[in-house]
Amino acid sequence: MPIKKNKNINELIDDSFMDKNKFSMTIETMVKDSNKSINYIDAICDFCETKDIEVESIVKLIAPSLKEKIKAEATRLNYIKKTTRGVLPI
Repeated sequence: MPIKKNKNINELIDDSFMDKNKFSMTIETMVKDSNKSINYIDAICDFCETKDIEVESIVKLIAPSLKEKIKAEATRLNYIKKTTRGVLPI
């Protein structure tokens, strides 16, 4: 009969707590594994639903790179207006 190894305290802490990098990697993996059938916004909503947490509470976990992808996706889906840099005509 094989002996079951217990997780050490560091592994338990790592499994329980999220940081920006871990959260971003989780969302990226969800989108990648779905072959882009779900987008970043849906992946975040699905993650929050699965973990039974409020979407508003994960704002601090969104890394700048993930935030840019979400913003580009929201712009493409017309959830937010396209921003234009003020360029004067020549």
